[in-house]
Amino acid sequence: MVAERQGQAAADAVLTRIGQVVILHHAGDREEARRRLLDLWAEVGEHGDPLYRCTLAHYLADTQDDPADELAWDLRALTAAEEIARDGPAAREGALAVRAFYPSLHLSLAADYAGLGQRDAARTHLRRARSAAADLADDGYGQGVRAAIRRWESRLGEGGGEAWTPPRQRP
Repeated sequence: MVAERQGQAAADAVLTRIGQVVILHHAGDREEARRRLLDLWAEVGEHGDPLYRCTLAHYLADTQDDPADELAWDLRALTAAEEIARDGPAAREGALAVRAFYPSLHLSLAADYAGLGQRDAARTHLRRARSAAADLADDGYGQGVRAAIRRWESRLGEGGGEAWTPPRQRP
């Protein structure tokens, strides 16, 4: 019982540390956020807990300067998410947490592929994002993801909106 609580505390500590770095990134310190996320990635390891790898890779993608590197990190995040889903009942708690991530993961991949000029791949991931968003609650997060999907539908000509133009690279 004590060992189980200690394991949960360690897990909570990793997610808390990731959250703190994300706040740092959102405050504008992209370089420091990238460095700290990479340090956490090295600590967790390429074969560590897939929930941590998914979360870290998803946020690491946003700190990249090169669109191809951003795509590589987002693909790592998706791979880790799929690993959680494959692990079945043993990973049920992680699978529930990552299910809310799927729309955002696919939306990020759509943006990555669009930024690299790969419109068909972008549309594929946009459709996957739209499908996964059906599972989201009607809260701030769900509404934000759905709004982002509508914006990308317009950019990619999926929603009958304006013609697509390449996105600007994030600062």
